[in-house]
Amino acid sequence: MSPRAVVIGAGPAGMLAAAALSRAVDHVVVLDRDELPDTPEHRRGVPQGHHAHLLMPGGLEAMEQLLPEAELRKHLLAAGARELALSSGMLAHTPAGWFRRWRHHTYVTITCSRPLLDWIVRRVVLSSHANVEVHRAQVTGLRGSARRVLGVRLEAGTAAGFDPGFLAAHDIRPAADGRSGELDADWVVDASGRGTRVVPWLEALGIRDIREKAVDCGLANATRVYRTPTGARDWPLTLIQADPYGGRPGRSGMIVPIENDQWMVSLGGMRGSEPPRDPDAFLEYALGLPSPLVGRLIADAEPLTQVFTSRSTSNSRRYLERARVWPDGFVALGDAAATFNPLYGQGMSVAALGARSLAEALGKDDIHTPGLARGVQRAMARSVEAAWAMAVGTDVLYPGVQGGRPSIADRLAAGYSRRLTMAATGSYTAAAALWDVTCLRAGPARLMRPDAILAAVAGPPLPPLPGPPLTGTERAFLSTLD
Repeated sequence: MSPRAVVIGAGPAGMLAAAALSRAVDHVVVLDRDELPDTPEHRRGVPQGHHAHLLMPGGLEAMEQLLPEAELRKHLLAAGARELALSSGMLAHTPAGWFRRWRHHTYVTITCSRPLLDWIVRRVVLSSHANVEVHRAQVTGLRGSARRVLGVRLEAGTAAGFDPGFLAAHDIRPAADGRSGELDADWVVDASGRGTRVVPWLEALGIRDIREKAVDCGLANATRVYRTPTGARDWPLTLIQADPYGGRPGRSGMIVPIENDQWMVSLGGMRGSEPPRDPDAFLEYALGLPSPLVGRLIADAEPLTQVFTSRSTSNSRRYLERARVWPDGFVALGDAAATFNPLYGQGMSVAALGARSLAEALGKDDIHTPGLARGVQRAMARSVEAAWAMAVGTDVLYPGVQGGRPSIADRLAAGYSRRLTMAATGSYTAAAALWDVTCLRAGPARLMRPDAILAAVAGPPLPPLPGPPLTGTERAFLSTLD
């Protein structure tokens, strides 16, 4: 049998993993329990799909490196996604005040809805990698032992059972009921998302020392999509950050320009200050944020959807890289390894960085090399650790957090971060250091480089802004709302 890989999950993490594997095996079979839509549509397996997603510049760069000839950015923009630079195309209100907008066109990213991103990534991977295919099936476990994974156990994803062509093409051994079977593989990647069963699957193989940790600040999200008002076609990404330092439940809000001349408006509130589902209360909540700008902008905008809410927001991590024994031929990436509070926009980017680590390792070694999978899992953990430190280090500061308490080190780091954020309101050097970390281009150590430390010590060289840094056109539009 020619070398074959199986990827569990057809979201961006799974499709990027399939692209990485396609260069090392003859066939890549991607399995997903959902019926995948032919157009950009929401699906059940993506609980955060209705809410705003930010693809950080570091994640976008990793995606483009994984798909060098696919022109991913071009396809996204052609489908209506928006391109903007965080340095100049964002209005950001922080606990220290408004960030300035600089002339530097840096930290460029793409904004769009999650269904559009999923659909484009899947289309691009399938069209540019002939040996990758997607089928509907539910994976129920791993085959093999603690030393090596040999494939997956699965159930059909349709009432009629497995597709006959799928059975024949991949030598699936079906059970008598026609709805369950086994699929052999030289390599298996779990990219099944927040609903992963990776820990019990590994326990069934005899690996029972996976440590797990969860930190939950109780964030609830509420999101509604609006038609972009006339005259605001080029309105920038607008972000009102939550305040982790005030000793009260944090509140946040954002307007993300997406495809089809729409705004995706997401509000977030920590435990005890959750945003409402009621449309009138949604607007009132937005007006009551640390800056009322988001509320003012949507007060007379035309809503296109109901208000969607979600509480699937906790940070959870499985320390897979620390297992005493790890099976060859298996890795878990993306949300299957760790999930993050979506407030920080890290999930998709961490998954892309993990897939890039997989591609880099497979470019150096044969897939059957002993210990390769363990090395990949440990390499993936580096980007996970960077994102985890940032998300959890902030979330533990909110009152009522479950699963963690701020340590002395956390409070010291928070004090320094607060000072650096204050400097960043009037210093591009300080802002760039923060963006390098939040955009996942560098780890937390970036904040301790001499330029960042000097900027934090010196403070902002420019005075604080009395309001959002608007252009003349933006100011004129906002005045019409008054």
